[in-house]
Order: sequence, then C-alpha cells, then structure tokens
Amino acid sequence: MHVPVLLEEAIDALNIKKDGIYVDGTYGRGGHSRLILSRLGKSGRLIAFDKDPAAISDARSILDERFHAVHGSYAGIHAALQSMGMYRVDGILLDLGVSSIQLDEASRGFSFRHDGPLDMRMDFSQGKTAAEWLAATSETELKEVIRTYGEERYAGQIAGAITLEQAHQPIVTTFQLAGIIATTMRKHGYRDDRQHPATRTFQAIRIHLNQELKELSTALPQCVELLNTGGRLVVISFHSLEDRIVKRFMRMQAGTNTLPRKLPVREEESRLYDQHRLKIIGKKIRPGPDEVSINPRARSAVMRVAEKLETSNAINR
Repeated sequence: MHVPVLLEEAIDALNIKKDGIYVDGTYGRGGHSRLILSRLGKSGRLIAFDKDPAAISDARSILDERFHAVHGSYAGIHAALQSMGMYRVDGILLDLGVSSIQLDEASRGFSFRHDGPLDMRMDFSQGKTAAEWLAATSETELKEVIRTYGEERYAGQIAGAITLEQAHQPIVTTFQLAGIIATTMRKHGYRDDRQHPATRTFQAIRIHLNQELKELSTALPQCVELLNTGGRLVVISFHSLEDRIVKRFMRMQAGTNTLPRKLPVREEESRLYDQHRLKIIGKKIRPGPDEVSINPRARSAVMRVAEKLETSNAINR
C-alpha cells in the first residue's frame, strides 16, 4: 500500500483556488491527486503526470472530467500542457523518488529486500533495465555513478566487485546484486546495522537509469514559467541530492544568493543572482514523529514551497 508523505501539508501548501488549474507531477497512486480534486470546484482542473504505466492505469480509474492523466515525465510539462492549450497553472506539486508500491513489488526490481528481476525502470515499457545497463557499462562509469548518485564511500570497491562478477556470470536479480555489494562492503570494514549495505548503490543505479536528477533540473525552470502570479511550487524530496537541487534553485529564483566577492562576473551571469521570480514560503517541512511511526519511509522527506512573484517573466500566450 502506498502512503502519500506529507499529504495534508503538501495540498495545504498549494493554497488551492476552487477554479484553479493544478499539476501533480508524480501521480504515484493518486493520494495527492485525489485530495487536490476534493478541494477543487466544478471549473477547476488537475493534470497528473507519471512515467510508470501501472500508475497511469490507476489514474484512469478516476472518472472525473476535471482530471487528465499524462503518461510521461514531468520534465516535459511545458510541451504537454501547451498541447492541451494550457499556458498557465496555479500550482505544481512534485513528489519525487520511488513509491512504496514500486519498492514492494518484487518484479519492478527497485528493492534489495525482495528478490526479483533487476529492472529499476520507472517506465517499464521502454529503455534498458538495470541488468542490461550493468552488463554494458564500464567499471569506471559504474564507479562514478555509485559515487555521484549514491554518495557511497566504497564506490570503487563495489564497482570492481560487480565488474568482476559480471565477467563470470550475468547479474540479473536484485538479491544477486545486493549480495555482491554486501559482501564487498563488509570485507572492507562496513559495520552499520542501521542501513543495508546496498542502499546507496541501488539508489545510485536507479537515479542514473531513470535520469531523475536531470529531469528535476529540467523541470524546475519550466514550472516557474508556467505558474501564474501567486501560484505555488511544492516539492517533496527524499534524499540530499534532490533536495540540494530544489533548495539551490528556489534560492536562486528568489534572489537570495549573493554575488561572489572579489571575483569578476559577466553581466549575463550576474542576472542569475538577481532573479526575484519566486518567494520562498516558510522553512523546509519534515514529517512529524506520528507520520514517521506509521510510515518509516517518510523519515527522509523534506518539503519546500515557493510562490511565483508578479515581477517574473512568464510565458506569453
């Protein structure tokens, strides 16, 4: 069962207008979307995106003329909305990462806790599986992916062990990969019972395979352009790499970054430090202890909220 994180807090942060147009960039299993719809009036609209065909199948069970589901990444939000004749929206919610259902479904290959095919694709209808990518990648690239997207100190040792095993037999299941990682890390001194040894490596491969950080960085500027004055951007992140991108972007768009001291800066670069297109709303929000006790996966969540300012340059119709 998928339990939406910060459900009420996220929808409250959107500051929903009954006749507004809203976007749920990551439908999942519709927890956020259904609550948004419950707060919209008859003329309100909600567009939901998801790369996962299973999520879109669930979305199509919502028989509501105010709702439309798009099978695709929120990174294409601008073009998708334009194709529907929409040029402005009143709020956008991005609930990042992988859903509980995807983690719990062994056939999706996201989790080291369930044995299944090593897949990890958000959209299982296209692209390489994790097993196919591992079979084709170099040890150097694998090390870089694990180090960059997993922030794993044992990246070199893990990449070497995976490459060596791959030379003997294909790595095609989640337990097979998790076993290699765990054995390697413990051999090199890993002693942390609080986190499974494969956590960071699985995260890294998943992020790389699905281009999660690239899609986030691509989508954020589009979100700002699409928002009406006073519209809200709400983002829920689940690890530091995502949150860092969101935090820096919002601060940059709010003009809260300062120019580098004693360094020459070109005019076009200086504009990046003086955007004033967003206003940051409140401080970052984390789930409370009650929510974490019900849903332990919520413990790493961070929500940030920003509002579009009137002085920004919006897309022209």
